[in-house]
Amino acid sequence: MLFNSLIFVVFLAVVLLVYPRLRHRPQNVFLLVASYVFYGYWDWRFLLLLWISSGVDYWAAGRMGRTDDPSVRKRLLLVSMATNLGLLGFFKYFNFFVDSMGVLIASFGMEPHVPLLRVLLPVGISFYTFQTMSYTIDVYRRRLEPSRDLIEFSLFVAFFPQLVAGPIERATRLLPQVQQPRTVTRRQVETGLNLILMGFFKKLFVADTLAPYVTQVWGDPGAFTAGQLLTGVYAFCFQIYGDFSGYSDIARGVSHLLGFELMENFHAPNLSRSPAEYWKRWHVSLSTWLMDYLYIPLGGNRKGRLRGYVNLMVTMFLGGLWHGASWTFVAWGVFNGFYLVLYRLTDGRKVDLHWPRAPRAFAWDVVKVVVTFHLLGIAKILFRSPDFPTAWKIMTGIVAGQGLFTFGAAHVFVVCAIMLTLDIVQEATGSHTWLADSRSGWLRFSVGTALFGITLASAVYRVYSNPPFIYFQF
Repeated sequence: MLFNSLIFVVFLAVVLLVYPRLRHRPQNVFLLVASYVFYGYWDWRFLLLLWISSGVDYWAAGRMGRTDDPSVRKRLLLVSMATNLGLLGFFKYFNFFVDSMGVLIASFGMEPHVPLLRVLLPVGISFYTFQTMSYTIDVYRRRLEPSRDLIEFSLFVAFFPQLVAGPIERATRLLPQVQQPRTVTRRQVETGLNLILMGFFKKLFVADTLAPYVTQVWGDPGAFTAGQLLTGVYAFCFQIYGDFSGYSDIARGVSHLLGFELMENFHAPNLSRSPAEYWKRWHVSLSTWLMDYLYIPLGGNRKGRLRGYVNLMVTMFLGGLWHGASWTFVAWGVFNGFYLVLYRLTDGRKVDLHWPRAPRAFAWDVVKVVVTFHLLGIAKILFRSPDFPTAWKIMTGIVAGQGLFTFGAAHVFVVCAIMLTLDIVQEATGSHTWLADSRSGWLRFSVGTALFGITLASAVYRVYSNPPFIYFQF
């Protein structure tokens, strides 16, 4: 069920009509059923995997809580990880690794005979797999007491606003909100509506407006000049940001209307002054998950500088693979790992998300933002490309100055500028809900009306073209 669909509007209206009239326990049962309806709307078979993952982790964590035997606890953790990673590996990566093996065998002049299965990728499996794995790991580390209520735990896993594209919530944060009675305040309603409006604006006006130009450029890179190709890269950088952060905003906004608080997943990432800062601003729930459950357990930088660089590359390699079963995603992860290692070698200072006030330092930071944006844009060419030849054509087309260096459609720059302005306002105010926070009723009314009108016009204009969110494929 897509957020940007009429059926979701009806679904949410029913949820908001019934939910406030229930007590705490019935609220949880109702939200769990609603979440299963939301997820099963794509394909009821997806629910079987969700139930397996939830059931195994609930059982494994519960058993961990009843024993102090280290070997038993470790075996239970391995059962949980093997189940979750096994499901993820089979449904997302089976054909990828089989195809790669076939190519390798063929390179030695042999005829590959490898099995291929028609495996349907369950929506959001990468997100809820990581979420429920973090729960059993935290229980194993004794950072969290296991849940004694299957309904509450299942709702933590399946909570519909963030089920299919995050944020990837920790049980230490979301599970207590499930367990405690909730009262929706006026403040939550205001901020929730603010976030929902901003999320739909980012998705419908920013991402979906830029999508056609991006599709044209990646569809036939040879037909575009260097400037047009570069414009396409700019368009994709802002398209994927508008698309993914738009989903996160809507998820957080809907959660506010239900009395929940989800983590902020984006902090104006296009204002990053280094690759390290970017990963503290972009897809924060994944980057912190990889840090806490992969990079640090590998040893982090505690075992020497060289080992730290290796651990960083391994983490970003696997982070790239998490995004999709393609070597271009792996290459994208390696590129970003290389950037992070290079940053540590050349600078390596602790990342500061605050901007300086001194004019000279501020101007130098603007230069850093421009350089960082273009470095990350190069990596995003790999992220968007279906194969390496396509990525190579775009990169060489830009560098070689193929054709006249004329930039692409003007509307791309207008839309990107509007999105960047929203980031600047968010950074200046320090709040995602700056519009709801404003004390000026005139500002809230005028800006809110403008955003709503533009969003509605974008939705009507694309009423027969309703592209899903990009990260649904992951």
